Amino acid sequence: MSDTEDTSAPKFLGKDTPLPQSPETAVLDYVPNPRAGSLYMVRFAAPEFTSLCPVTGQPDFAHLVIDYAPGETIVESKSLKLFLGSFRNHCGFHEDVTVGIGQRLADEMNPQWLRIGGYWYPRGGIPIDVFWQTGAPPEGLWAPDQGVASYRGRG
Repeated sequence: MSDTEDTSAPKFLGKDTPLPQSPETAVLDYVPNPRAGSLYMVRFAAPEFTSLCPVTGQPDFAHLVIDYAPGETIVESKSLKLFLGSFRNHCGFHEDVTVGIGQRLADEMNPQWLRIGGYWYPRGGIPIDVFWQTGAPPEGLWAPDQGVASYRGRG
């Protein structure tokens, strides 16, 4: 066994890892892109995302869709799941939460391109959809529609 730790190995995968107390304390884990140099898109869907209203403290619910074209690294999915779960006790407006998640991933992972769609369920009768991306997708990237319909109620 080596005295040096392998920093490219996932930190959380296969380990019992508690949910972080806040997004600020959550650690996102990145590993080398196994297809570096290839243009492809990765999609994560979190249909049961929750955070808290910063005014009332009541829960807010969203369906998040994160699409990205990897650069040199990819985000390890368990660390992303733990990061997203850390918002359960976090107070923030829909816009701040959605854009903040996208910006953190873009800043830390440095993908070729990233977009996030936050499809928030109605509170007070108004659904809010929030979209953010790093820029235009790279030429030749297949970036399908996120597939989440606008909220139409029960009707």
